[in-house]
Amino acid sequence: MIVKADYEAKTIYEIDYDQLKQAGIKVIAFDLDSTVMKSKSGMFSEQTLQLFENLKKDFSLIIISNNHNLEYISKAAKQVDFPVLANAKKPGTKVSRKFFKEHGINHNEMVMVGDRPLTDILFGKILGCKTVLVDSINWYEEKPIVRFVRGLERIVS
Repeated sequence: MIVKADYEAKTIYEIDYDQLKQAGIKVIAFDLDSTVMKSKSGMFSEQTLQLFENLKKDFSLIIISNNHNLEYISKAAKQVDFPVLANAKKPGTKVSRKFFKEHGINHNEMVMVGDRPLTDILFGKILGCKTVLVDSINWYEEKPIVRFVRGLERIVS
């Protein structure tokens, strides 16, 4: 299937980043909401910020979000020292490809990490980069209906 991720992990903390490095990955693109930040919180956890610091030793990082609330995105961007791309319109690639060209990012050396098969993983597949599907960063707090819809999306993709 086109939306089958190359790798899967429970959360961003369980991804085998050494395996990605060995596979030639130089750029990690993360989805924002529910992947690296609790949805609508506007704040990264200390654990996530520490993960970013550790990853920056071996990778360039970027966040690619469909969120179009520029105030919210600005709040997130102020907490990190790498690009945060808003209103990306995933799974479409036009906005991101323009950004990649302007910033010299080779998507062939990139992995897209996200929690949604039909946006994040499909986006990565259309780009031709590696993909990692993770569960929501706060899966244990989500309402049963949200968990149901997430499960359904994974079944049909």
